[in-house]
Amino acid sequence: MDKTNKRMGLRSLVAAFVLAIAFMCVLPGTAFGLTTGSTTAKPNEDGGTGVIGGLPTRLTWEATVDEGDSVQSLELVLPEGGSFDGSTTKITALKGLDRSKIEGEASPQGNKLNVKFSEPLNAGHLIRLEVTDMRFPPQGGSVVVGGTYVSGGETKQLQDAPPIETIANTFAQTIVSWLDHQPWVQAWNSNQFLGMFFKPQLIVTSLFALLPGWFVCLGIVIASYPFAVVLGLIFALMKVSRFKLLRAIAIVYINVLRGTPLFLQIYIVFFGLPMMNINIDNYILGIIVMAINSSAYLAEIFRAGIESIPAGQYEAASSLGMGHLQTMVNIILPQTIRRVIPTVTSDFITAFKDTSLLSSVGVMELMMFSKNLTSITGNMTPYVTAGIFYLIVTLPLIKVVTVIEKRMARSERGGGKRPKAKADAVKEEVADAI
Repeated sequence: MDKTNKRMGLRSLVAAFVLAIAFMCVLPGTAFGLTTGSTTAKPNEDGGTGVIGGLPTRLTWEATVDEGDSVQSLELVLPEGGSFDGSTTKITALKGLDRSKIEGEASPQGNKLNVKFSEPLNAGHLIRLEVTDMRFPPQGGSVVVGGTYVSGGETKQLQDAPPIETIANTFAQTIVSWLDHQPWVQAWNSNQFLGMFFKPQLIVTSLFALLPGWFVCLGIVIASYPFAVVLGLIFALMKVSRFKLLRAIAIVYINVLRGTPLFLQIYIVFFGLPMMNINIDNYILGIIVMAINSSAYLAEIFRAGIESIPAGQYEAASSLGMGHLQTMVNIILPQTIRRVIPTVTSDFITAFKDTSLLSSVGVMELMMFSKNLTSITGNMTPYVTAGIFYLIVTLPLIKVVTVIEKRMARSERGGGKRPKAKADAVKEEVADAI
């Protein structure tokens, strides 16, 4: 019984082996007679090293004809969305180190590129195709260039090329591509100064690339300034205090911070704290440094505002039975805040611009983004674009300060628009008098 089972198992194994051989003979051969060597694409990202889909680039494809095979023609195929339309192809066939005299002709058709050779390329030939102005799919991703080739009248499958990582096309890149083909842009960039500092394509790219850094600057100054206002007000009150110790502490704090550069303070905090094994996130440290530095200047602003209030205000409050604290909170500080608003706004503008110093310690803010983009492009346009981002904030605030100062000056002189009802009453009185 065991011998019978063994014989049946052996027969089954032989039958399976024979069927497998027959199956392989019937099916088309899957062995690749044309081995793909390398496939690369030239970066087309303005200001970067990436390959962006949907924009013209140059594809270089290489393959070697294996032993026992020959190639009469081949067809490269891109994934859906890719295109060879409008491209030009340089065909090179090498036999060892010598260039073959066999010529080829390329015909682009949508996402396919057909290449025919005047004679079959036999084993050992290296085929190189350099396709200029082709486009990868705009959605980006890993793009594999496949296709077929004809050998001995038989169509065989090409070995898939190594995938090429592409970047999805964006609105900014679409604008850049449009600018690249504009004659006025080419004429503009031909001027050395304009092309170096105001290149239109890089301005568009920088506006999008620097946006995260701009948000970081705004976030740091907006987060730090409320703390700076509170600290500044506290030290202002300490400086005008009746107690000598409080005044001394406030004087030392304000003079040291105002008398040393912000750049130095940043270095002390960012490099000093880690030496004490105190590790805090760089953005948090940036907020702390900016708050402390601004508080010293705000303390002097608030102190000057408090001292600008006439002494009669204190006397009037005292005559009403109000204490010193009540007078300060209810009478002096409201008037002080109103008077210092323009100066505080100016200090906010200064603090916003000073966030650029944080780039020196590796905080990824606007200037750091600009520096990185400039080093990649070798062009100064990203720095000019960074200036535009600063002006977007500072110019409106400067206008606000000017308007507030004018209104305050007009109100101090007793000017300003009168309420309509009161103005009409004055006119009636004047008419009656006449």
